[in-house]
Amino acid sequence: MAFTIGNNFIERSITGAIAFLKESVFTDEYASRDGLMQSIDPRMKLVTSGMLLLTALLTKNIAVVLYIYSVSLIFTYLSKINIGFFLKRTWVFIPLFSLFIAVPALFNIFTPGEAIANFNIFGLHLIVTRPGLSGALLFVMRVITSVSIVVLLSITTRHSETLKALRLFKVPQIFVMIFGMCYRYIYLLIEAVENTYLAIRSRVGRQVHYKKGQQVVAWSMASLWQRSYRMNEEVYSAMLSRGYAGEPVVFNDFKTKPWDWMWLLLIIIICVIGVRFI
Repeated sequence: MAFTIGNNFIERSITGAIAFLKESVFTDEYASRDGLMQSIDPRMKLVTSGMLLLTALLTKNIAVVLYIYSVSLIFTYLSKINIGFFLKRTWVFIPLFSLFIAVPALFNIFTPGEAIANFNIFGLHLIVTRPGLSGALLFVMRVITSVSIVVLLSITTRHSETLKALRLFKVPQIFVMIFGMCYRYIYLLIEAVENTYLAIRSRVGRQVHYKKGQQVVAWSMASLWQRSYRMNEEVYSAMLSRGYAGEPVVFNDFKTKPWDWMWLLLIIIICVIGVRFI
């Protein structure tokens, strides 16, 4: 029995996942655009993003969460970010995972209350309750809104500026250092996965017996783990040799402009409207 490792589901999945990760993580081109969020001081962006996050997380009113999410979409458009690009990166992985977590809360087994629908699954009678549906929707929308705010902040701010802003707000150095190393390491790891897959194809051809395929995959996983561990040490050594001491370095110092204070006032007004009037 043989399977094909050419133009099939496995190959498309690997190449698609790698392309998605590259496009998601390395989006400095968006941070260089002349948009709304790009013009804000990184420190002010960090503070105001935190305010929007807290407003979405602390409220129990789903209308407020939807309102904050709508604000994030408006800011995305004004920051000259493609809405399709943004939605694909905010509606996958974490939001979908949260949806699976929220599904059990729909039913009367976990959330009793007024029934709005009932059905049988494998002989088990399940009832969807109104409090369960409301709670699940609130939870999922909170996650989506939070992810949207964080993604918007990350793609409109250069990585080095984000790290420096975190340190100015007294975020522990070890956290910032690990975050910076992971960001640099992800790209190298993706390249290693691509090269490993290309090496397998070049050595075994397009078809291979399933037992041989299992051996190749097992060997590749072990080799990739060893290379990843060694690469991690090499990346850290390279950073140290270039003078890295745990502090992010940015050539331009942050300067707060009148527009930044107007931005802060705008976000305060948005949060107050959400909390008091919705």
